[in-house]
Amino acid sequence: MRHGKKFNHLSRKVGHRKSMLANMACSLIEHKRINTTVAKAKALRVFLEPIVTKSKEDHTHNRRTCFSYLRDKYAVTELFRTIAPKIADRPGGYLRIIKLGNRLGDNADMAMIEFVDFNDIYNGGKKEEKKSRSRRGGKAKKEVTAVTEEVVEAAPTVEAATAVEETPAVEDAPAVEEAPKTESSDENTKAE
Repeated sequence: MRHGKKFNHLSRKVGHRKSMLANMACSLIEHKRINTTVAKAKALRVFLEPIVTKSKEDHTHNRRTCFSYLRDKYAVTELFRTIAPKIADRPGGYLRIIKLGNRLGDNADMAMIEFVDFNDIYNGGKKEEKKSRSRRGGKAKKEVTAVTEEVVEAAPTVEAATAVEETPAVEDAPAVEEAPKTESSDENTKAE
């Protein structure tokens, strides 16, 4: 009986399934995105997200735990060196599944699974803004930001006024230097 066993077995026995998911996870870590079927992508997300969460803290124990799942030391090194620093401030949801349509041969639903922080097209080349999670609505925070924006807007006008006062003094000095040059040019015209 399979009471309470809700994960997808993917028509494979335990050893084959674990090896397949480990291989797919290593490929995903290496290439940052792979194409596979929707069912395998969903199973891979369940398999890989806890491993990525462990990689946030770089300890020997966490490295050994990740290695026991991935079975590839190069993938573990890549995970801890490049992926972990980029996802350090993300609380979860490291992977994105995008459905691509059906495969020509057997009409299977295909999907692309990728790391969220490594896609520059969806992020627009910039870091995503964090949304504050407040139970009180966050109205006080909005008012404080509005007041600070008014203060910031008022500050440049004071600096601009002091810059205007300093500018004429700087312009007077070159005018004095230019006057002798024009006199010498007048003398050259008289000599001719």
